[in-house]
Amino acid sequence: MADDSDSGGEPTRRAYLRYGSVLAGAGLLAGCSSENDGQSATPVADSTEAAEDEAATETPAADATPTATETATPGATESPTATPTQSPYSVEMAPMGTVEFEAVPDSWMAYFSTYGDMAIALGQADGLAGLVFTENWPRSFYDALPGVDVPFDDVPQLMGDSGMDKEAFYELDADVHLFDPNFIQLLADDWDDADFDEVRTEIGPIVGNSIRRRGADWHDYQYYSLYDAFEKIAQVFQERERYAALKEVHDDLIASVQADLPPAEERTTVGLLSINSDFEGGTFYAYPVHDGNGHKQYRDLGMRGAFDDHIEGSYAEWDYEQILEVDPDALLFQYGFSHVSTEDFEQRMTAMREDPVGSQLSAVQNDRLYRGGTSYQGPIVNLFQTEIAAKQFYPDTFGEWHGLETLEDEDAWLFDHQRVADIVRGDV
Repeated sequence: MADDSDSGGEPTRRAYLRYGSVLAGAGLLAGCSSENDGQSATPVADSTEAAEDEAATETPAADATPTATETATPGATESPTATPTQSPYSVEMAPMGTVEFEAVPDSWMAYFSTYGDMAIALGQADGLAGLVFTENWPRSFYDALPGVDVPFDDVPQLMGDSGMDKEAFYELDADVHLFDPNFIQLLADDWDDADFDEVRTEIGPIVGNSIRRRGADWHDYQYYSLYDAFEKIAQVFQERERYAALKEVHDDLIASVQADLPPAEERTTVGLLSINSDFEGGTFYAYPVHDGNGHKQYRDLGMRGAFDDHIEGSYAEWDYEQILEVDPDALLFQYGFSHVSTEDFEQRMTAMREDPVGSQLSAVQNDRLYRGGTSYQGPIVNLFQTEIAAKQFYPDTFGEWHGLETLEDEDAWLFDHQRVADIVRGDV
C-alpha cells in the first residue's frame, strides 16, 4: 500500500496527488451490468466491445449534443498557464467530480487507447505505467509520426484471464488513473464502488469519462466530445499549449475536408461491419453510424451509413444475404487497424470474396473492402482515421487509399504529420 509520509514526517508526493471529489447522488458511481455480444475472433476485443455494445441504447442521453466538428468548450477549471506547475489546481470531470492536484502527475495508466492516446499526444509517453488492455492499439499510426516513440513493449496489462487484480494497481503506483470506473465495471464485475474508492484514495486520482458511444443506460451523467475530454486531460497534465496546438491541427483538417465533400446524394454508401465477425460462417456484426466519439470521423466526413435505416439499436448480427439486400458501395471493417494484421485482414477478405453470396456484393466486385478504425480513439488516432476514411470514401476528391504505406507519402497527407510529431515532442 502506498505510504503517505516520508521518514521526516512531511507529506509525500503521493499525498499531494490524493484525490478530492465533489460527488452527486447517493453512490460514488452509476450502476453497471456486464453483458456479451458474442464477438469471439479476438478475446480482448470481445470483452471491450461487447460490454458497451450491449449496454448501449440507440437514443442519446438528454444532454448529448453531438456536432460534426465537436469543437471543445473551455472547462470550468482551466489551468491558468500552459507550462507545468507545482501550484495546486483542480480538474472537474464527470463522473468523478472535482479532482484536486498539488503536483503534475509523472506517471499514469489508462484503460485503453482513448485516454492513453490523449496522454501520449500531450507528450506523456514516458510516464505510461500500465494499461487495463495493452493489445489492440493501432500502433502503426504512431510509427507514422517522425521521431515519436511510444514504449509499449514492457507496459504491463492489468486485465487477465481471472479479471483485474487490485494489487496490480498498488504495484504500478500510478500518479493518475485515466478511465471511467463505471465502464471498467462492465469488464470487471467483481469490482465495486469501494474498490475504486480505495484506488483513488490510497494510490492516486481517477479521471475519465466513457465517450465512445452515447445513450447507455448506465451512463446517466454528462458526456463529452473528444476535444472536450482531451481538454480535461490536458488540464490534468498542465499541457494547455500542446492541447491548443493539436486542436488547431484537428480543426483545420475538419474544415478543409468538409469544404471539399461532394454533395450528399453523390457520396458513397458505406456499410460498417466488425473485423471480429465470423467470415467463414457468414455471420457479421453490422453497425449504424452512432453519435459517440467512436464514429466521430464518419460523421465529420458526412458518411452515408448504409445500415443506418436497417438496424434498431447499436448493432445487429447479419448474414451475407442481409448485407446483400442493402448492398453498400463500400464495406468498412471496424478495428481493421487495431485488432488484425494486414495479412489477417486480407485472409478474411478472401473468405468474403470466395463466398457464393459474398462474391455478389458490389463492394467485393468493385474492390472496396477497407480496413476501418478503432472506436477507442484519442486525438492522434482520430486524425489518422479521419485522413484514411476521407481517402477511402472519396478517392476522387482526396486521393486513393493504398494502405499504410500511404501514410509515408507526404504529398498524400491531409494534415501535417510532421507538425503533430513536433507537438507531441514538445515543439509547440
